[in-house]
Amino acid sequence: MENNNPLLCNPENGICELPAHDTRSADSNNYKPERKPIKIIYYTDPICSSCWGVEPQLRKLKLEYGGSIEIEYRMGGLLPDWSYNSGGISKPADVAHHWDEVSMYYDMPIDGDIWLEDPLTSSYPPSIAFKAAQLQDNEKAILFLREIREMVFLKKKNITKWEHLELAARNVGLNIVQFKKSYEGEAKELFNKDLQSGRELGVKGFPTIFFADTAGKTEIVYGSRPYSFYENALLNLYPTTVKSQYDKTWLSVFSKYSSLTAKEFSELTGAARNESESILDELTTKGKLDKLITKNGALWTFRNANP
Repeated sequence: MENNNPLLCNPENGICELPAHDTRSADSNNYKPERKPIKIIYYTDPICSSCWGVEPQLRKLKLEYGGSIEIEYRMGGLLPDWSYNSGGISKPADVAHHWDEVSMYYDMPIDGDIWLEDPLTSSYPPSIAFKAAQLQDNEKAILFLREIREMVFLKKKNITKWEHLELAARNVGLNIVQFKKSYEGEAKELFNKDLQSGRELGVKGFPTIFFADTAGKTEIVYGSRPYSFYENALLNLYPTTVKSQYDKTWLSVFSKYSSLTAKEFSELTGAARNESESILDELTTKGKLDKLITKNGALWTFRNANP
């Protein structure tokens, strides 16, 4: 039976798929970059578990090829509401066990108990909040998205609620008055534009990542894939790009990304995955990091990190 439920993500193909989608092919002319050689359009959603699973790969791509790429984040509208019944999930409680399973598959901590304790009614409010942050500062918006993902996946916070969105905005240094005004106004229109562009381009699930060169030639990576898939898409379009040999010491990596999972630490530093937690725990013991423990893994945060 075909799975059309957006929250029943398929770990094997790494996709959180929409219940209905337009299958028209993407028009590459919509992706011509203006500044850097490669433009990346990333269709995602704040509560997309497969998108959380691809965080290690995207973070590494930014470190190795940041000089050649610019990334535009677009929201996809994964969960409009609970007015459907499909794919084995008909109510929030059905998501809890699924998230726990996906957490193990992606080796990224996700606590599905939020769907039992304080379930979300929609992914639209946090998506609109992201667009509000984007209106103010694109880099802070990306930090905001990470912040609300940590809230929902690890801290079991219902990110449809303003109190959590406001806290996340404060944590990344956004102007709250401006953020709230945008959230209640222009951001809704921008979110609708993202939904419309996704439909026009045939985006049917998340993550969907378009790569395009200056001539409009495109590569598409659909779903959460190993790092080589994203790197190869980039190199197919821009074979002469030079990979940055960034500093892989723990301090340097945490200075770029103030919070990391064990999988992310392994991906970014090259440390063996079965040793990464021991390294991070030792740094925690030495007072360098703080550790947030969840039932399905942990998150380590640089203790001296500024919000």
